[in-house]
Amino acid sequence: MGIHREGTATLLLVLAVVCFALYGLAQWSAAPPALRIAIAVVLVALLLIVLWFFRVPHRKVTVDDGAIVAPADGRVVAIEEVHEPEHFRDRRLQVSIFMSPLNVHVNWYPVAGTVSYARYHPGKYLVAWHPKSSTENERSTVVVRHARHGEVLFRQIAGALARRICTYSTAGADAAQGREFGFIKFGSRVDVFLPLDAQVKVALGDNVQGSTTVIARFHNA
Repeated sequence: MGIHREGTATLLLVLAVVCFALYGLAQWSAAPPALRIAIAVVLVALLLIVLWFFRVPHRKVTVDDGAIVAPADGRVVAIEEVHEPEHFRDRRLQVSIFMSPLNVHVNWYPVAGTVSYARYHPGKYLVAWHPKSSTENERSTVVVRHARHGEVLFRQIAGALARRICTYSTAGADAAQGREFGFIKFGSRVDVFLPLDAQVKVALGDNVQGSTTVIARFHNA
């Protein structure tokens, strides 16, 4: 397990604050020993929480030409037919995965192919499960064109705590199934828009693992 590059600045800042606070605590001779120990424990716990949030796990990636794998860790909160207004402008099957602050926040390509569309949208910070979060929140949309099965759209959506979406995809770039394409800080959501005839392999409430869990299969794949 490693630490994501997006966490470098945050970790250095937290580490500096914790070290400075621990040094000051050691000089605070008037404080009762029990109080100093309690504060030290809280400071170290804060550092460990930040380290845990920016963790990057080592995983065996699922590579399956007929499958769509989860682009993120989290819980399936929506499976429904919807109108996708940004790129397809037609009806699609949407699968939404909610990422809590305790989940790994790396995002992975759910299919292989070529990036045909990538766009960032500034916006609000409604809670990630709010019905309007997919159209009004800060978000980033990426579309990958699969050689056999057409385009799959997936959208990173900021939540109430998230204040930065990182997307590394650019139009024309190659996409490898299970390879990292982005990162979202703190609570957030990822929506995947599939063809209507895709066969969903997860249910509402299921916990999925990014780059590993198959969430759907293409028709006749």
